[in-house]
Amino acid sequence: MRFLLFSDLHLDTAFKWAGPDVAASRRRALRETLQRICQVALDENVDALLCAGDLYENDMFSANTAEFLRLTFAEFGRPVYLAPGNHDWFGPKSLYGQVAWSSNVHLFQTPQLVPVEITSGLTLWGAAHARSAGTPGFLDSFSVDRGGINLALFHGSENAELAGQESGKAPHAPFNAAQIPQTGLQHAFVGHYHAPKDGEWHTYPGNPDPLSFGETGERGAVLIDVGDDGSITRRRIDVHRSEVHDVEVDLTGISHTDQVRERVAQATAQLHGVVRVTLFGEPAQDVDIRLRDLAGAAAHLEGLVPRLGSIATAYDLEAISQEQTVRGRFVAEVQAAALEPDIERRVLLTGLRAFDGRIDELEVS
Repeated sequence: MRFLLFSDLHLDTAFKWAGPDVAASRRRALRETLQRICQVALDENVDALLCAGDLYENDMFSANTAEFLRLTFAEFGRPVYLAPGNHDWFGPKSLYGQVAWSSNVHLFQTPQLVPVEITSGLTLWGAAHARSAGTPGFLDSFSVDRGGINLALFHGSENAELAGQESGKAPHAPFNAAQIPQTGLQHAFVGHYHAPKDGEWHTYPGNPDPLSFGETGERGAVLIDVGDDGSITRRRIDVHRSEVHDVEVDLTGISHTDQVRERVAQATAQLHGVVRVTLFGEPAQDVDIRLRDLAGAAAHLEGLVPRLGSIATAYDLEAISQEQTVRGRFVAEVQAAALEPDIERRVLLTGLRAFDGRIDELEVS
């Protein structure tokens, strides 16, 4: 048997870090990614398409999204198995509960693993989140009650891997990898973690299209071949429709504001999609760095998201300390306070930026 597994597409994501136009473009890209997943499944001649949850955002979905999903899976034609997660949990008012799905779509609806016989001797056990939080582990008190090959499809948190996931990731339907063989399952196909993972007993495909900056790992859809003995072979397939990049731009040595735009333009010239630019370094004292002034600096991109990193303005502290001014007295007193070097730097930089009236533009790291 051959399956294509994906999860955590998050259709209708708000993309709060982006402006309205970029956010709308990113949401369109997620739809295109699902269409790409279906095409890859056909090209690879799979027996079924598996989704391990968080297909869409329950708080954001529209009737348009519901019809898009209904039509996409109906046109796909082959069996589709959906295991709702904590973001797309199943309920009568959810998108899942409002769509008249085509006969090839099987939607798991209970918070307990239930079996579906895919073919003689191969059973897929699936479950659904019925609320946004507090779902207990699907493997707790569960055991397979039949022979043959038994696989699972659900959305949950493997306890040992939680710390390695993106910041703020909360546990939902927690489990331990060791529970999988103990229950009689050969393998579990799991969603929730956006960082991909090929475990001995379980597979996390990761989100197939970028949702934020700083994502790492070979994510995408996973082509799964199941041997007659229940063995699993996996091949990841890149299905993303958009690009998201992180770039750092060093402002050390610049002497006027236009050079900030020039360096950003140079750093992003060969990139496409959405780029987050982190500014750092030591520009001259008179360079007033304002993020809003970077609008249009990389017009060829889908979106530019600038932010301030560690900016240490190149002040002449010795000269300032000799000034007969409040600013000069401030520097002299801080230098005489015998602070730790890093604390002294932060205090001086924050204070001098405040004297310059530019404290609102500073992010000290």
